[in-house]
Amino acid sequence: MFQRLKVWGLRRFYHHISDRGWKGHIGPPTWNPLQIPGPAGPIHARMYASQSGGNKPLIVYFHGGGWVIGDLDTHHPFCQTLSDRSGCTVISIDYRLAPEHPFPAALDDCLTATRWIAGHIGDFGPSNHTLVVAGDSAGGNLAVCTCLELDATTRAMVAGEVVKYPVVDHYSANPPSYTERAKGQTLTSGLMVWFWDTYLGRCPPDSPSARRAMPLHSDQLDSLPPTFLITAEYDPLRDEGVAFAGKLRDAGVPLQYHHFDAAAHGFACSEGPNPDFEAYLGELVDWLGRLR
Repeated sequence: MFQRLKVWGLRRFYHHISDRGWKGHIGPPTWNPLQIPGPAGPIHARMYASQSGGNKPLIVYFHGGGWVIGDLDTHHPFCQTLSDRSGCTVISIDYRLAPEHPFPAALDDCLTATRWIAGHIGDFGPSNHTLVVAGDSAGGNLAVCTCLELDATTRAMVAGEVVKYPVVDHYSANPPSYTERAKGQTLTSGLMVWFWDTYLGRCPPDSPSARRAMPLHSDQLDSLPPTFLITAEYDPLRDEGVAFAGKLRDAGVPLQYHHFDAAAHGFACSEGPNPDFEAYLGELVDWLGRLR
């Protein structure tokens, strides 16, 4: 009972944060619903279509929220803004959430959705018929894990990935940022521990299966596409994101990386427009325009 109440309360709170941060900064919704055939029934999605994206990639977006509390509504303002500013069509994926659907349900949905979109890319309006796989926090984790597991045909269509303050390692690694940034911002270390435990469910974190969810340890990072990565200083995930940037460089992955040293986890999606958000979005739009 307590678990269900905590999940319900945190989902409501996350909606409140998004609504408050974006109030007055977003116009009427401009999305169309999609249903994608999935491994456990239809995967719901929203398409933010752009008619000016003929020479640009289509963005497949996975929302954050610890694999537990985010959804299409919490990330609607960001996805609509991203489409408006970049000129790219954005498809936001409503993957299954824990605890109702623990690992690997979310990853399986993201893989399925990405493959299906790639196979039907001509149905979604103007694009250059390439994909960018993107996400924030737990969605950033899903974006990287998806790119690592795509079949060769779909992978050849992926021009890049966008990863914002991602989860790339289990909390048992205990990097310094889990202590230094344990409290004082919306995402605390304790909450991140609960997210991981809820997501993995009965899957032991040291099992081979769980390694699918920890891309920092992958030996296939050199297969990843050009990557746009940001991290935030006030974030328990800071150090694993910094380590991920180093591993991508070592693997020879083309990387654009920016550490925001005065920002907290969530600044690029949930807080609404602010100077760091505007700087990040400007850099991202420029990077998207240069992808080939």
